[in-house]
Amino acid sequence: MHIGIAGVGRMGANMGLRLMETGSTLTVWNRSPDKPKPLVEAGASVAKTPAELAHAVEATITILTNAAAIDEVYHGPSGLLSGDVKGKLFIEMSTVPPEAQVALAAKVRAKGAAYVECPVGGSIAPARAGKLLGNMGAEPEDAARARPVLDHLCRRVLHAGPVGSGAVLKLAVNLPLMIYWQALGEQLAVCKDLKIDPAELLDFLSETSGAATVLKQRMPGIATKLKNQPWNVSTFTLNNGIKDVNAMLEQGRKLGVDLPLLQQTLACYEEARDNTSGEDEVSDVSVYWARRAKK
Repeated sequence: MHIGIAGVGRMGANMGLRLMETGSTLTVWNRSPDKPKPLVEAGASVAKTPAELAHAVEATITILTNAAAIDEVYHGPSGLLSGDVKGKLFIEMSTVPPEAQVALAAKVRAKGAAYVECPVGGSIAPARAGKLLGNMGAEPEDAARARPVLDHLCRRVLHAGPVGSGAVLKLAVNLPLMIYWQALGEQLAVCKDLKIDPAELLDFLSETSGAATVLKQRMPGIATKLKNQPWNVSTFTLNNGIKDVNAMLEQGRKLGVDLPLLQQTLACYEEARDNTSGEDEVSDVSVYWARRAKK
């Protein structure tokens, strides 16, 4: 299958490498022209505009920063929907509010194309290995059409219902993780007087029943920063974490559901951002709270 990806940041680039590895022909587009270079070196083609991308391929994957970026890439003067896309398939994999997915689906279908939302769980390494978790919202026939593509990228895909359902499921999946990074920071604060090397402590904590599975991936960076050494790898920023927490809280408000732990987590994240950087890795929240003096 000839697949296009609009947005080849860390996730999109690794998904593209995975798709080529499994036999797909790949064409990509990105606002920053330097980012597609590793994909081109691996055999991908580059489209000059999103419109050119959509015209060239059978299925287009988008994985973008937020709803504003989606609006620009889909609806701009040379956007994905600016040309004839009748019969094409669009798979939208960004983490955005459910209403953004529903609104976009209506516009794509009005152009005669099929639309599937499938925000994913997992980061760079699972994306490269095809081990993501897919949170799919789609009509049954569109879901079936997207499955061959998603099965190359995901170890498991759950069809949650119509478009919008996948976004809700993704917010629910990420909710305990957002709380966990704050809980880890408080856990480390309790241990701060223990004379244990941070790497050894984190390795031990990662084996305990309260640990998130993702800790094993993130603990080298956390341990390095706890030792006051530089670590500049960021797979998901604190700003993005705050964006997602706000989306979770908004979904709770729509449902009339109280989310008190998440509300407090937002306050803790915002304090960490105000005293560090929103561009830091989200798991660095734990480093800030591990060191924070009582106020």
